[in-house]
Amino acid sequence: QVQLVESGGGLVQAGGSLRLSCAASGRTFSAWRAGWFRQAPGKEREFVATISWNSGSTDYADSVKGRFTISRDNAKNAVYLQMNSLKSEDTAVYYCAAGFVGTAVGSTSGWLYWGQGTQVTVSS
Repeated sequence: QVQLVESGGGLVQAGGSLRLSCAASGRTFSAWRAGWFRQAPGKEREFVATISWNSGSTDYADSVKGRFTISRDNAKNAVYLQMNSLKSEDTAVYYCAAGFVGTAVGSTSGWLYWGQGTQVTVSS
């Protein structure tokens, strides 16, 4: 089993930055893929970013490319999401995901483990 705990959410003004953290326990991230998703009120959970734990290769949703950066720390067994130039439309609960077993990283159904989420609110 893997337990994921997110932190770092909060209230920020448009144009500001936040850094989300996701710490894993119970099993290491090694050989896994990790990702971030978000869900705004009344909307479906959507893909934000993903990183391969071994190669470090990354992929992003078009809506966050150039503004968000996903990274990992092998020693701390953690993954991060640096969010810059935040917009009001980035307001959502952000979820960390791990254990990708699907075929499309953008699909929530392909991920085994989820954190409880952390709220990000961007005021305009």
